[in-house]
Amino acid sequence: MSKIPRERTKGMGKRPGKIGRASLQPAAEPLNIAHGALPSREVILRFIADHPQKASKRELAKAFGLKGDSRVELKHLLRELEQEGMLQKTRKSLIRPGALPPVTVLDITTRDKDGELIGRPAEWPEEMGVAPAVAIRQSTSAAGRNGKGKAPVAGIGDRILAKIFPASDRGGPAYTARIIKILDKRRGALLGVFKDAPGGAGRLLPIERRGEEMVIDPEYKGEAKDGDLVEVEVARLGRFGLPRAKVLSIVGSVASEKAISMIAIHAHGIPYTFPPAVVAEADDAKPATMSHREDWRDVPLITIDPADAKDHDDAVYAEADPSPDNPDGVIVTVAIADVSYYVRPNSPLDREALKRGNSVYFPDRVVPMLPERISNDLCSLREGQDRPALAVRMMFSKEGRKIGHTFHRVMMKSAAKLSYQQAQAAIDGKPDDKTGPLLEPILKPLWNAYRIMTLGRGRRQPLELDMPERKIQLKPDGTVDRVVVPPRLDAHKLIEEMMIQANVSAAETLEKKRQVLIYRIHDGPTLAKQEVLREFLATLGISLPKGGNMRANNFNMILAKADDTPHQTMVNEMVLRSQSQAIYSPENIGHFGLNLMKYAHFTSPIRRYADLIVHRALVGSLGFGEGGITPDEEAALDDIAAEISTFERRAMAAERETVDRLIAHHLAGRVGEEFEGRIGGVTKSGLFVALPDYGADGFIPISTLGTDYFIYDEAHQALSGEKTGLGYRLGDSVTVKLAEAIPLAGALRFEMISEGRKMPTAVRSFHKAGRRDASRARKQAGTRPPRGRR
Repeated sequence: MSKIPRERTKGMGKRPGKIGRASLQPAAEPLNIAHGALPSREVILRFIADHPQKASKRELAKAFGLKGDSRVELKHLLRELEQEGMLQKTRKSLIRPGALPPVTVLDITTRDKDGELIGRPAEWPEEMGVAPAVAIRQSTSAAGRNGKGKAPVAGIGDRILAKIFPASDRGGPAYTARIIKILDKRRGALLGVFKDAPGGAGRLLPIERRGEEMVIDPEYKGEAKDGDLVEVEVARLGRFGLPRAKVLSIVGSVASEKAISMIAIHAHGIPYTFPPAVVAEADDAKPATMSHREDWRDVPLITIDPADAKDHDDAVYAEADPSPDNPDGVIVTVAIADVSYYVRPNSPLDREALKRGNSVYFPDRVVPMLPERISNDLCSLREGQDRPALAVRMMFSKEGRKIGHTFHRVMMKSAAKLSYQQAQAAIDGKPDDKTGPLLEPILKPLWNAYRIMTLGRGRRQPLELDMPERKIQLKPDGTVDRVVVPPRLDAHKLIEEMMIQANVSAAETLEKKRQVLIYRIHDGPTLAKQEVLREFLATLGISLPKGGNMRANNFNMILAKADDTPHQTMVNEMVLRSQSQAIYSPENIGHFGLNLMKYAHFTSPIRRYADLIVHRALVGSLGFGEGGITPDEEAALDDIAAEISTFERRAMAAERETVDRLIAHHLAGRVGEEFEGRIGGVTKSGLFVALPDYGADGFIPISTLGTDYFIYDEAHQALSGEKTGLGYRLGDSVTVKLAEAIPLAGALRFEMISEGRKMPTAVRSFHKAGRRDASRARKQAGTRPPRGRR
């Protein structure tokens, strides 16, 4: 279980020459200047950023109505901006350095959480860091923009010529693009399952639902056997028949868990091998010195992590505050591995870390952000070994209020490595040989500090969702053994709260130093989502206050009303669905879920790039020596924030899909069996049913529910039969039969065994009114009712 849900899975600046979206925002001077007057430098730069398709000298003159001498002055001004490096001249237009030209060649590399394609420039100078991400807009019409023929439809691995537009959405890629034409199909390796075919040839079955089957000729199949997961490249594309492919490598049997996680890695374009230059730099790294460091090796900091953790990037210690000004107060110290000392801006290690954005965690493996030499050795706070760290000492009053904090760059030595279960058992009166001597001097002061900190948390009222986190346990052969819900211990909560307060302290210090940084922000629920939740809660007799100024404690009151009722689980799920997604941004709007105004990720620089940048910002702004943030990084802050937000969503999708495929593979041999489940989603097309014992979700098409005509009611989150009044609601416990399991797609299809229950009168009245309106409309239109959904 993670120490901070998704916030701790174990602000900032800009890459060299990169112009971020912050620099493209409206400047102080408005654009509505007098027509015919020479615009200022700022206005010209802003116009070019906002209108890249009109970024030529001729178009600029036309846009601002310049004639005669003013056109000559414009020419001189543009030349000055070019000489100063503020503009870059291409064959036909002017662009900001580091910005993408209006028309660019892109390689499509992955998909985002919504399934939209993401591309990157095919050509990008290495010294400018990671190429910016571009969201590809696929045409939804059958015809192209000129109305002739079909619009080009691209996929992962394709190289395209695209029209580039600045993105407007915060937290996503910096650009969007429209496909002009596909230059090359399926560049690079593709993944699929090899199946034997007559005559010694083979077929490649795609792992994507929309993928295309391919032929593999005998001379191109190598050592591949039936059922192997293989990487291939396209050998030939013809006008007729299936494309032909050549096997490049064999990942393994599709029945193995390793193969299943590789599907997600390839499907999402996650880098999983380190280039030689990156490995060489990591191998050549030398242990940190005492330069600019305080010697804290006598401070008994300890690490508390999952029992199977291989890297340890945080350590904690607590003691009574000796200051007479803070009676009964405590000092909490959090030390975090000093990754910024080893991973310097724009080095091979840094560029690769940004390309990954974060470590990705699968049941059988970790795809790390940094090589093992850094993450598991030099930056792992190993017991009894000297390790460099950035530490924060936080002073809390006896009421749990933080009254001050200081940051330090130190050399530390962990006094002990403990698991959550070990530390909790010691506090609960069952110490072992290792925790016994630590109980009085270290563990009890930590728990006393946590007790005090919970007083502050109670006043703050963060969002308290009760959503158990499931963990897959594997057998030695890599297949699923069982799914468990690890207990939520006070040891977990202690580390979580101390990490949150360290993150707050980092943001506060950087703001005080007027240092740019990347915040972890979480917007409140949109009005539209609030309204959907309000309508749903009304069906349960629970009211949600109207108005846009919602606070986390408003939702906590809703959750409290649902406690110990049959609706508890579904109310928690609906409240969760109403929430926005947390992202990284240089613009601070606070963190709604944690109910904090200043929050930045600081505590996991081994596995999150955002934390590494915050470390560099602290090192630079506090004068801590080498490894500080650079002006070029500060200039690229917006793009970095957008990219790592995208990479985080990519990792979450890959992790979720791998679990789905694992469970589908685990249940594939149990088709026809019955399971106890719970309705976890209601849509117009059917029901999603969760199996709590397996952490799996499956679908029941509405057409298989029975002979009645079922109508979808969004407000009640229900499907109800028109004639019988029987139906199904979100949260209902049901018995289902497994009808189909598709391991490669991670899909399960169920059939409903349980009879529907009588829907409340309000639901039936709603359906009857809606049915009458629909019938009246069809009569007026002269049409028949639809035959489906029965």
